[in-house]
Amino acid sequence: MTDQARHLANKRFVRDALARIAEATPATLAAALAAAYHPNAHWRGSHPMNEMTGLDAIAAKVWAPLLHAFPDLERRESILIGGEYEGNDLVACVGHYCGTFRKDWLTIPATGRTIYLRSCEVHRIVDGKIAQSTVLIDVLDVIRQAGFWPLAPSMGTEGRWPGPFTADGVVLTAQDPALSAANFAQMRQMQMQLGDHGDVATMGRDAFLTPSQVWGWHPKMMWYGPSGVGTTRGIEGFVDYHRLPFRIALHNIKGSQHYIRLADGPYTATGGWPSVSADHLGGSFLGIGPTGRRVSMRVMDFYLHHEGLIRENWVPIDIIHLLLQMDVDVFARMQSLFRRGA
Repeated sequence: MTDQARHLANKRFVRDALARIAEATPATLAAALAAAYHPNAHWRGSHPMNEMTGLDAIAAKVWAPLLHAFPDLERRESILIGGEYEGNDLVACVGHYCGTFRKDWLTIPATGRTIYLRSCEVHRIVDGKIAQSTVLIDVLDVIRQAGFWPLAPSMGTEGRWPGPFTADGVVLTAQDPALSAANFAQMRQMQMQLGDHGDVATMGRDAFLTPSQVWGWHPKMMWYGPSGVGTTRGIEGFVDYHRLPFRIALHNIKGSQHYIRLADGPYTATGGWPSVSADHLGGSFLGIGPTGRRVSMRVMDFYLHHEGLIRENWVPIDIIHLLLQMDVDVFARMQSLFRRGA
């Protein structure tokens, strides 16, 4: 089997296996998980789920609570790509789970209404099954949809992320290796140029709009951020509503522990556990005053390359985990509002 054929098979397997898990019943969940995962698979994801090993733990801590809370759950991908990084076969997804919020989930009170659970995922495949999943579900966005907002207003626009502008995000055909390589190089050059701008004394708005800092981006770029940050449009929107507040608040930023960097035709993706560590020395980001702490961030980035430039960027971040490191417990704030605390 060629590399292209193997990656296509992996993508189809992940798509089908996770759809079956999402629509499992309590009686069929164990079998659906066993068909998808190795017995000792590692699962890591958004707080408060965090990390676990083995099918029993994945069932008990992730899927049984989800299926109990959303009994009509279904899975929908808007991006599905795959490839290899550092010898690992990977499948990466952006999409959402849709269901009726019938029972409380993670102590979030049920609404009886439709909920979209935004989810971005990377699955490592070994011998035809998933050996590790990294899953960033936007739990804060579920809290928002349930009617509670525990933070300062988002600077960007809140709401469900759209799929790609080109409507071709589920990549189930062979892609031109030259196109994938060119887009990978563009993505890495853009990231390195953004990262090179680290002088706190020159972090004014104009500095972030210089040619080196806007290189590679389409003039109609869309930046889709997590709940708490929101969506922005265009270079100026990205700078005003995310990048400048982020860099004012977080200094001495270092990248670390990336487990995925890949390209699949017009799409590229990166992610780390954590992706970024920084000193929280300013007060502009998320409305939280500086704590002076070193914090880490669980982040993924998915990019659409279109017309020779980066047109769209989907950016899941585990905001609740980040806030905990800033002395903000979102769940404690939520419990206080609903009078369900001790």
